[in-house]
Amino acid sequence: MNRKPPSRLPRRLLVGAAILLVALGAGHTLLWRMMAQQLESGWQAWVSLRRAQGWRVEHAPPVRGGWPLAATLTLDRVRLEGGEATLPGGLGFQAERLELRVAMPRLERLVVTLPRQQRLRLGRTEIPFTADLLVAVLPLEPGTPPSSADITAERLRIGTPAGGLEVRSASLTLEGSASATETEAALSLDLVARSLDLPPLPQGSAAARFGRRIETLSAELVVSGPLPPGRAPTVRAEAWRDGGGTLEVKSLALHWGAVTANAAATLALDETLQPMGAGTLRLQGAVELLDTLAEADVIGRRAAAAARTMVPLLSRPSAETGAPELEVSVTLEDRTLALARIPVARFAPLAWPETGSR
Repeated sequence: MNRKPPSRLPRRLLVGAAILLVALGAGHTLLWRMMAQQLESGWQAWVSLRRAQGWRVEHAPPVRGGWPLAATLTLDRVRLEGGEATLPGGLGFQAERLELRVAMPRLERLVVTLPRQQRLRLGRTEIPFTADLLVAVLPLEPGTPPSSADITAERLRIGTPAGGLEVRSASLTLEGSASATETEAALSLDLVARSLDLPPLPQGSAAARFGRRIETLSAELVVSGPLPPGRAPTVRAEAWRDGGGTLEVKSLALHWGAVTANAAATLALDETLQPMGAGTLRLQGAVELLDTLAEADVIGRRAAAAARTMVPLLSRPSAETGAPELEVSVTLEDRTLALARIPVARFAPLAWPETGSR
């Protein structure tokens, strides 16, 4: 009996598949190297730009990694110093470690992770902080700096002169436009923070009577008007004011103890570069707030008792919860804060740096 010779087709298929896999592997390795190279080149370009602007930038040699599905650049002992023209004493930032990451298939976004201890310096004030998770996501746009950022934090711990502040979770979204006109948003900010545990509060103070935990804090802010170039803050503030610049507080909400407050306002700068504006405040728990302020001697007991009798007359059921809600007008003029045209606080003047250097 004659036997047919074995077919060579399966062997050719195996050889072809092996060649294809090798080609794909080589292509993937080449793509990863390009991603890593672009990531490091982008970082070096950013550092060069900052140094050209007068900032001091230091870090350990960058280390590439992340293969096969991502390109990462890890930098230890990052230090950024400068901004003396903006703030007396300057600005500073230090991080034990900074990781930049671009992952497939989302090659159009950059993920920045701060996994260890960081330190922010505002003038002479040092603010150490760390978190279980601290991540910023920025879009990668060829030839232009990122126009937005989404920042997420979990169990954020911040050191303050009064003690430690801990935030269980927080999210911050920033969007900017360098070409904004008078009626357009140059910068928008959306913040939500939950379960803020405050440092130990002075016994008997009004804040201590509300408790150390703020359940929620949120803010939605929009800065409108062209942001002028330059380094002198006073000159830039004057130009922004003269260009019709405003800060719109679309929403500012706080839930602290028995009090829930929601505010909205529009602010600007007056002729002396002091904040001014007007808005509304909606308040639940107004009676509890008055009692707390009276017990802490912030306001007189007679004044609190008189105001307490007016609260039910001025309150309306909340559309969201049905609880009594007080709504009053808020104004800020000549450094004086007034509720329903009644002055409640006067602020020290906002000090601007000297305009000697422009």
